[in-house]
Amino acid sequence: MTAIQLTPAHRKEHRGEAHHLDPVVMIGAEGLTPAVIKETDAALKAHGLIKVRVFSDDRASREAMLAQLAEQLDAAPVQHIGKLLVLWRPLPAKVVVEPEVRKPGPRTVKLVSFSKNGSGRPTVKKVQVFGNERVTAGGMIKRSKNRVVSAKKKAQSQD
Repeated sequence: MTAIQLTPAHRKEHRGEAHHLDPVVMIGAEGLTPAVIKETDAALKAHGLIKVRVFSDDRASREAMLAQLAEQLDAAPVQHIGKLLVLWRPLPAKVVVEPEVRKPGPRTVKLVSFSKNGSGRPTVKKVQVFGNERVTAGGMIKRSKNRVVSAKKKAQSQD
């Protein structure tokens, strides 16, 4: 993979966007390990523009790390200021997953039945109703019937 080349105008724009960001990846004494590269890749996939903090006093090694990260992760080196490195990579297109057709889950329904005489307390009963059931006006639970579709509508829906 090769690093993305930015024009000075794009680099300036990304520097401005990165100004308020906090570092999301820290590189310690071990340097660029495969775990650090993996985390940097995950951060670039999630955010696109990231800051990386390097805990090293050697400027040349930080420059080399920036170049290596940009090269391996197909990203653009935006800025190296102090111990902070700024990388940018365009966000990948999001994959839209179509939800599978599911029936509604169970729900809890309160059934209230009033007493025969007017002064008595009503009884409240909580019942679990599943997706293929319904509560009748009398408080009974019945399975819902499959909807009857005419042959004409079936033929239209298949076309």
